[in-house]
Amino acid sequence: MYIVCSDLEGVLVPEIWINVAQKTGIKELELTTRDIPDYDVLMKKRLSILHKHGLKIDDIKEVVDSMEPLEGAVEFLEWLRSCVPVIIASDTFVQFAGPLMKKLGWPTLFCNSLQIDSDGSINGYALRLQDGKRQAILSLRNLNYKTIAVGDSYNDVSMLKEADTGIFFRPPDNIKNEFPELTASYSYEELKNIIKKII
Repeated sequence: MYIVCSDLEGVLVPEIWINVAQKTGIKELELTTRDIPDYDVLMKKRLSILHKHGLKIDDIKEVVDSMEPLEGAVEFLEWLRSCVPVIIASDTFVQFAGPLMKKLGWPTLFCNSLQIDSDGSINGYALRLQDGKRQAILSLRNLNYKTIAVGDSYNDVSMLKEADTGIFFRPPDNIKNEFPELTASYSYEELKNIIKKII
């Protein structure tokens, strides 16, 4: 039996931090895992920027509340969930993912958590597991699932390589060129057709 692990940002919804950057005018927050492969380096940079500008959890929640899934994502996810079990494996944070999960029809989400002070300041983050996306694939394999993984960024590559089938969705050229062994898709229709041939 197959199960799909899909990334969230860049695959089903826009990048949260890019939206925060656009809403606040803080260009430094536009950096994502498409730009910086080391997630810890990226998050420490983000937290430093938040502190510098006095942004708190409610400021990010306000941005997330205003966001919508990518065009066609809801319909694609509905189709996918009618065929196979689906898990969203993301490096986002449980404290602000709720509104987007609601708009996507409440799929199962594996993600991380933020450490928040009583005044709403974000002082750190906690990974559920190191390399959690890959660990999800390994755990599902131990449950005798065949796995399909979908992602778009550096932090998805270990998951894509570990899965029985790993598929890029709209990857930037630099990442696609670095990992030419992984299949790339550029529309939900194309992604759907690839998955149909597998399941």
